[in-house]
Amino acid sequence: MNLTRFAFIAALAAPLCATLCVTSAFAQVTPERLLRSNFEPQNWLTYSGDYAGRRHSALNQINLQNVSNLELKWVFQAHSFEKFEATPIVVDGVLYTVQAPNDVVAMDAATGRIFWTFNYTPSKAARVCCGRVNRGVAVADNLIFMGTLDAHLIAIDAKSGKSVWNTTVGKPELGYALTHAPLVVKDKVIVGVAGGEYGIRGYIAAYDIHTGKEAWKFYTIPAAGEPGVETWAGDSWKHGGGSIWVTGAYDPALNLTYWGVGNPGPDWNGDTRKGDNLYSDSVVALDADTGKLKWYYQFSPHDEFDYDSVQVPVLADIELQGQPRKVMLWANRNGMYYTLDRVTGKFLVGKPFTQVNWANGFDEAGRPMRVAGKVPSREGTLIYPSNQGATNWYSPSFSPKTGLFYIPAWDDTFSIYVKADEEYKEGQRYSGGTHNSSFAMGGTPTNTRRPEDGHGAIIAIDPTTGEKKWKFNLTDVTDAGILTTDSDLLFSGSREQYFYALDARNGSLLWKTSLGGPIVNGPMTYSVNGKQMVAVNAGNSLYVFGLK
Repeated sequence: MNLTRFAFIAALAAPLCATLCVTSAFAQVTPERLLRSNFEPQNWLTYSGDYAGRRHSALNQINLQNVSNLELKWVFQAHSFEKFEATPIVVDGVLYTVQAPNDVVAMDAATGRIFWTFNYTPSKAARVCCGRVNRGVAVADNLIFMGTLDAHLIAIDAKSGKSVWNTTVGKPELGYALTHAPLVVKDKVIVGVAGGEYGIRGYIAAYDIHTGKEAWKFYTIPAAGEPGVETWAGDSWKHGGGSIWVTGAYDPALNLTYWGVGNPGPDWNGDTRKGDNLYSDSVVALDADTGKLKWYYQFSPHDEFDYDSVQVPVLADIELQGQPRKVMLWANRNGMYYTLDRVTGKFLVGKPFTQVNWANGFDEAGRPMRVAGKVPSREGTLIYPSNQGATNWYSPSFSPKTGLFYIPAWDDTFSIYVKADEEYKEGQRYSGGTHNSSFAMGGTPTNTRRPEDGHGAIIAIDPTTGEKKWKFNLTDVTDAGILTTDSDLLFSGSREQYFYALDARNGSLLWKTSLGGPIVNGPMTYSVNGKQMVAVNAGNSLYVFGLK
């Protein structure tokens, strides 16, 4: 065909394709499809890839032998200089992501061509502690769901990019915000509020996917007369924090949804909030239909180190001590690895995966045994791990192929904690002190690192024992999540600006490429037109790789 004539025909077809291609490609995402997402490895239907939070894909076209042949297929450059923390969703050839802070973009997953952009400008009243970020969207029926910095939950038509409904979840002027990707369960979309740094009282809430009407709400900090309020001195529960800023998980067989809860407020001075401060620094298991609490486990009672337990709950079925168990795998910001029974919340395994000096083990009930004197002080106290934790919100992965749990870690980092007196003031920071850490937070490379300050690492854990099987050391720390696949590949990145592939069995480096910006998100994979792709954000761009 004459190339000039071909280009002319393509140009004429483009406006039509902008509508029809996305319409024909998009198929309704029913609750049944979400339940069976593992049977659709060509898609990536939830923030973590599946309800279990595993960040594992059954795709295996890219494998140990050919991963070195990866090449860049296309790039999307966001019109934003905020941290690009969103994980894309892919549905039948259409990719959806969030350009920070709150613009949803729909693209052709094969080429990166933009179908539509939904623009949303948060209210000037919005306030967040750590950047104007958004970690992604959820999908159900023909709707895309996004939380906003000013604490709205919005449903967007997946074909047209138009708003369908917009619900207010919290008051932004008081510090309430939505930064994580929502979780759709049945006919409900579930979100939790960020804002613990501003003395909020946190909660998780579910909304009808069709109307946006609230279905249930669970407060992560109990009020007067409610079970758990006795773990707060006086009325300190009113500004107790307990924020939610990472997406939870769901077990359909148990009908339980699991969410990690943030630290209590004020962060670094617990003098006014004597007690364990439930349900801060806990995982809570809620009935997905009613929001009723079924069980909880508290990782760091009376936390004074800002050890938010907002990591992704990872669900797995393993053999433990000679019998099959339904478990939850959890690498905590406090430096401990845990295996819990996800039916009952019973503590099964607990072990440090980095240097820890605030606790020296667990009692029989799984409560950490505190080391005397290891608390923030007026003059400053050195604590391992650092305020940013031994890991944080960045997604871990569990591979059923290897049976290993993979942690993006800050190894041997520390902070010096200084406490101070502080009164709550509406809409202002409520921290009760400060800290000086060996590594800074955020996605900026650290150029003044000393060996004694610690380093980043990928750590592989045996979930039956908590023992390390291998470790891949980084020079700088990492803010990147982990992806594993059925071909025994592990993908991740770091502040060093490298995107790399490891052998998930032993941690050996197989491939890496420099992307020119820190990687502050979790990679994911999908297949389109029979070709497997791997996608990751670096700097302010989304990079998509495939085989040559």
